[in-house]
Amino acid sequence: MDREVKCWDLSSLSCCWSLASLGGFVYSLAFSPVATGCLAVGVGDSMIRVWNTLSVVNAYDVKTLWQGIRSKVTALAWHPTKETSLAFGTEDGKVGIFEVFLSKPPQISSTYHKKTVYSLCWGPPLPPVSFGADGDRPPYSLYSCGGEGIIYQHNPWKLNAESCDINKLIRDTNNIKHKLPVHTELSWRHDLQHLAVGNEDGTIEVFRAPGLQLICTIQQHHKLVNALRWHHNHSQDPDMSFLLASGSNNAAVFVHNLKGPLESLSDAPLTITEPYRNLLGHTAKITSLSWSPHHDARLVSASYDGTAQVWDVLQEEPLSNYRGHKGRLLSIHWSPVELDQVWTGADDFCLHNWSVSKQQHSRPPKGKKSLDLEKKRNLQPKLKPKKKKKMEPSKQEMTAGDLPGGEDDRHGALQNGMSDQEEEQAAPPQEPVDRVTLEVILPEPAQTHCQPTSPTMPAVEKSSPSIFNKSGPVRKDQTKDRSDLHSKKKKARSLLPISTGKDHLSKEEQHRDCVKLVTAICAKDVQEGPQAHSEDSMHLGLYRDRAALYRLMEEEGKAHLESGHPELQHEIMLWKGDLKGTLQLAVERGELTDQLVALSPMAGYKVWLWTVESFVKQLCFQEQYVKAASHLLSINKVYEAVQLLLGNHLYREAIALAKARLPASDPIHRELYTSWAAVLEKDGHYALAAKCYLGSSSPYDAAKVLAKKGDLPSLRTAAEVALIAGEKDLAASFAIRCAQELVEAKNFVGASEALQRHHSLLGQRLVFCTSELLYTHLEDKMPVDWGPQIPPNFHEWEDTGRKESFITKVISLWQRECGVGSMDLFTEAYKQLSASEIPPTTVNTNPKQLLLQLAHEITMSSLSHQLENWLEAALPLLRILSRCHQAGHFTLMQEISRLLFPNGCEDLKAMVSPENIEKRESGTACDNVGAFLAYIRMYELWWEGSEQPTVYKQTGTEVNTDCLHEETGDVMEAEQNTTPGLCDFEVLLSELHAAYQSAQREIAEVQAALREMIQLHQRTRQNQDSSLELEQEPELNLSPSQDKSFNAETNVSAGPSPVSLAELMKKLSAVNHKLAEFPEFLKALPFPDVMESCLVLLHFPPALLPPVIRAKALALLLSHSSGSADHRKAAKKFLPSPE
Repeated sequence: MDREVKCWDLSSLSCCWSLASLGGFVYSLAFSPVATGCLAVGVGDSMIRVWNTLSVVNAYDVKTLWQGIRSKVTALAWHPTKETSLAFGTEDGKVGIFEVFLSKPPQISSTYHKKTVYSLCWGPPLPPVSFGADGDRPPYSLYSCGGEGIIYQHNPWKLNAESCDINKLIRDTNNIKHKLPVHTELSWRHDLQHLAVGNEDGTIEVFRAPGLQLICTIQQHHKLVNALRWHHNHSQDPDMSFLLASGSNNAAVFVHNLKGPLESLSDAPLTITEPYRNLLGHTAKITSLSWSPHHDARLVSASYDGTAQVWDVLQEEPLSNYRGHKGRLLSIHWSPVELDQVWTGADDFCLHNWSVSKQQHSRPPKGKKSLDLEKKRNLQPKLKPKKKKKMEPSKQEMTAGDLPGGEDDRHGALQNGMSDQEEEQAAPPQEPVDRVTLEVILPEPAQTHCQPTSPTMPAVEKSSPSIFNKSGPVRKDQTKDRSDLHSKKKKARSLLPISTGKDHLSKEEQHRDCVKLVTAICAKDVQEGPQAHSEDSMHLGLYRDRAALYRLMEEEGKAHLESGHPELQHEIMLWKGDLKGTLQLAVERGELTDQLVALSPMAGYKVWLWTVESFVKQLCFQEQYVKAASHLLSINKVYEAVQLLLGNHLYREAIALAKARLPASDPIHRELYTSWAAVLEKDGHYALAAKCYLGSSSPYDAAKVLAKKGDLPSLRTAAEVALIAGEKDLAASFAIRCAQELVEAKNFVGASEALQRHHSLLGQRLVFCTSELLYTHLEDKMPVDWGPQIPPNFHEWEDTGRKESFITKVISLWQRECGVGSMDLFTEAYKQLSASEIPPTTVNTNPKQLLLQLAHEITMSSLSHQLENWLEAALPLLRILSRCHQAGHFTLMQEISRLLFPNGCEDLKAMVSPENIEKRESGTACDNVGAFLAYIRMYELWWEGSEQPTVYKQTGTEVNTDCLHEETGDVMEAEQNTTPGLCDFEVLLSELHAAYQSAQREIAEVQAALREMIQLHQRTRQNQDSSLELEQEPELNLSPSQDKSFNAETNVSAGPSPVSLAELMKKLSAVNHKLAEFPEFLKALPFPDVMESCLVLLHFPPALLPPVIRAKALALLLSHSSGSADHRKAAKKFLPSPE
């Protein structure tokens, strides 16, 4: 249960030695900074091992901590000064502190991370923990970073209190409004003044305590940052402490030299895009980094490629590569005691200690795939899980595959995953090196100094790792507390480095300076010679008069400029009192700062004004337009600030500034809004453009730009905006478009609601109401293809149950639903619909649009009927049938005729009073309606006769009707008993209409001939042009045969037309004169094709067609079929052949 392997002496029943084993992946390693050699190991079996690696009594002096953990231990951190305090983080987001040498449960923080804890670090307390007296606040705070991207500051004295999110402090200090990046790693520098934070997007941010002011941003990695480590501060070269190493998922290690940014006094954060050193070689993600505490610029890295690599950072050279693990490396730490020893943990359940100098390889393997790694994993012995009723918390992880993600959550699933290519990288064959292996099974034999006296121990002696061949106990000076080094603050850059440097020369130089100085001071009456101003004595100006000091300051300023610190030169010039010269120099070099601008009023109003204007130009060159506008406001140049923002496309800021500082009546407001609206409209942001137009008091333009998108919500909003603004005509146009879209989607209720508030669309409301009623009558036999089956949204109308005509139903529905019952409302609706234009119908007309056109004509006819305008009542009925005929929807025309005229021509007679039929125009319209009804009936009888299989025969004057269908006989009998009237077939055989239609066909034939002649002429011209191009090419030589064939082909294509152009124009003029002689009503009112009707009637069986009609049809064919080749061809079987 305790995961230990023990060796017992059976004779004395005493334990000879114990070997600890691991039941999970090694996620974290941490050496104590106080108790040197005390190693904490965070394992995936929900336990922490604290190993005293310097013990000379027991090589495996391991203490196991398990209380209160209950999850994989993914992060560890020792307290910098307290020997017993060990902080830990777990997979379930828990953060706690163990007192290692006390048998007590850990203290758990009341604030949990939502995801796995990736990193722990001790650092200085920040606000609000740092508030209060020294005795009321801890010297160190615990910082934890979780998978949700948040860094918490825990008060170790009050872990039960709520922890602080440092993002709030970062936002307040740096005035950040945008969303902060997701944090994945953090590391405090040894001076406890600078914090490095790694982010999920690959950036690294460096902050300065205590306010966490952003100093610089490193934009080098492109993937998630897994590891950050600062160089130790006890190297020979103090500049080494400015090195920061970073590793991420992109398999590269970058080292950055942050000396410049950390020593810089600039308020603006810097952006670093190039690394100081680039360490390339790993083939998978970097999981952990560690600097050697014994060397300068010596770094070791752990990777998912199964190897650990030691680097010489300054030379960018790989020194040693360890390949002993059988899995992916998760943690690494350089031994603080042995300068050649490194500790590594991996997902092979092992912790290794290996020597850098004994490795055969110097760089990671190239091109190795995951096959070798998988083979090594398969060779590993695995524990068989025991069946128990209740699993203890410490036994939750028995094998490598205990969870779907396995033990690789820390830098795999725990660290936002890993690419497939990175997982394929495997560890190479194992190297024969010294190592410490904590495994489930007993390791291979080795030798140790701790040799038991038991006779069975020789076999056990070889099992102890050779790493414990120590020469003696560790010296006390190695465990010296280095907290005093941490407490040292970084010195600011000297303002007088030349003087400082000269004052730190050798003793002889100092004595010589004293002689020079006393000579210059005592010889006051002696005139200064050239040696007084020499370079040797220049640094002594600090101890002499003002003139000498000025010369020293001048040299110090030049030195600052050469070293890239102009701000220090400005400070020196300000101390000299040369404020105007300082400002002039800063302007010339483009190095003005906020501090210099703030001091410029001391030199006078004009100097201050000139300085601010120069600073504005500098900021514009640096593309800091908002800051430049703010400085323009300081000198009361509001219009210039607004124009500056507008010219750089900062429309929002320009509008805010103008509305805050300028009067509302200023025309610049409208200019700003319209400029921004034009840009937004061009980019397709119509809603924002509409807001701008509304801001400029242009609701008309706002409504129009909203309607540009054309969808239902936009049209509805545009109509609402226009109506509220008083633009009734515009609102009505948008409302009708919206209603049309809704009707095409069969949402008749929505269409009615869209038009309800617009009184000027009363007629359109009646049209849509009629279209809904028309759709409900035609739904069962719908000749219109609505495309996808859309569930209709109808009004719930009550059925009166009375048998009444369709026109009567329409009028009753208007009165009941729309409240239209008076003659005034009928007249107003009629005027509105008469003013609207309906496009002509063609075969390409959308069926849904056709249905709306028919509803419009039915509405016009019904309104004319109510107003007793009989001429206008018949014309819409004629247009209804004509539109169906023109669209090619005979079935729809048939259904509409049955709906409007269920009794045929009798309903037409009842609809139009007899006295109005006698009028010429009304009678003509009614005749044409009757002709269309006869046209429909003609085809119905023809189709019914064609379905009969009986062959009709006629002998003499008798007709054999025995084989006729009974229904057909009844129809013929009814028609024979009917007196010739509006609906007789004879109405189709109109001589006048036949002549008019024949003239139209002649015009069409002449136009076709002219079109063919023009096309032939164009082809001839093209051939001539191509022949000229061929003649102009000297390289092209045509043979005589080719030339003749080409000319013959050209002559054939360019031959004379059978009919000349003059003859065609003469024929066209004659037909046009003939067409002009026909009356106007004949041209305005549609009529069925007479030739087509003659041909269909002649195809009727003789028994079904009266001889008079047959003779008249033959006569019309004989006289008018010559105008059309198709009609002549179809009439050959009925017309006598010419002799």
